[in-house]
Amino acid sequence: MSDFIQLHLLTSYPPSNPNRDDLGRPKTAVMGGATRLRISSQSLKRAWRTSDVFQEALAGHVGKRTKEMGKRIHKRLIDKGASESNAKKWAQVVAGQFGKLKGAKKEEPLLDLEIEQLAHFSPEEERAIETLADRLAAEKRQPMSDELQLLRQRHTAADIALFGRMLADAPRFNTEAAAQVAHAITVHRVQVEDDFFTAVDDLNTGEENVGAGHMGESEFAAGVFYLYLCIDRASLRENLSGDGTLANKALAALTEAAATVAPSGKRNSYGSHVRASYLLAERGRQQPRSLAVAFLKPVTGREDTLSEAITALEATREAMDHAYGACADARRVMNTLAGEGSLKEILTFITE
Repeated sequence: MSDFIQLHLLTSYPPSNPNRDDLGRPKTAVMGGATRLRISSQSLKRAWRTSDVFQEALAGHVGKRTKEMGKRIHKRLIDKGASESNAKKWAQVVAGQFGKLKGAKKEEPLLDLEIEQLAHFSPEEERAIETLADRLAAEKRQPMSDELQLLRQRHTAADIALFGRMLADAPRFNTEAAAQVAHAITVHRVQVEDDFFTAVDDLNTGEENVGAGHMGESEFAAGVFYLYLCIDRASLRENLSGDGTLANKALAALTEAAATVAPSGKRNSYGSHVRASYLLAERGRQQPRSLAVAFLKPVTGREDTLSEAITALEATREAMDHAYGACADARRVMNTLAGEGSLKEILTFITE
């Protein structure tokens, strides 16, 4: 039976724009009839898996997501002494095991080494590719069919185990994500604001032109975000070939990253380094449920939005328990406003 870890975080962002839409505006969503700021789950997951927190905790167990593995293979073959023509042909054959390759273009001679869709490579697959490339270069021959079994159903890539992998051309090597990550939304209604700015030309003395060297507009907003994650620990262990120790490392790294790492969009302009102020961790075999309904009615705290959000979230948790029975077997809370709990205690709790 599945054993779930559910995480509920409240994080306050100052004026910033960490996750933009196609027009450069902060992403939004309408919930409860009110416009909220939104940070997409895709943006969050990329920020977490590429963070120092995640990479250092799981060194050697993080994959690479790329279209350009064919180019990397081609370069390795060239570096090992293969001819240009052989390197390209062999790299195409190897990269093609992970997806359909793009068509050739005269202006981009290596474009046909790229996979059409992003593919996520586990460390085991990367090593197999490198070993094969070295062998082909040393023996000066093309790959044989039995050498092209490079995809692995069993691997130790924590990011693939947590967030999944889809290979359209090789579906039996897909990985069902063990972690579900909601889009983060503000607990209150928001108004996206315009920031008109000017830049001064340092060499303009003002004798002929006193105007700005550049003018522009950017958009930003601020808010307290609610974020929900659910991790199936049994699926995580299964995805990691049954390695319980590695699964706990992945779970701890994901939780620490969720609490301490934010998307980096426009960070140099706004300095938006943030950490969660509140984290509720739940453990149990019960059917998971988000507590986003706590904020269906926007929080209207004019002086202490965060405190009101915590109150609303905890009241909803209690109401859910009253209506459905206990929705978790055990819980731990980190509340920086009340000086209650710590991230270290949360990490110990979820990996017990």
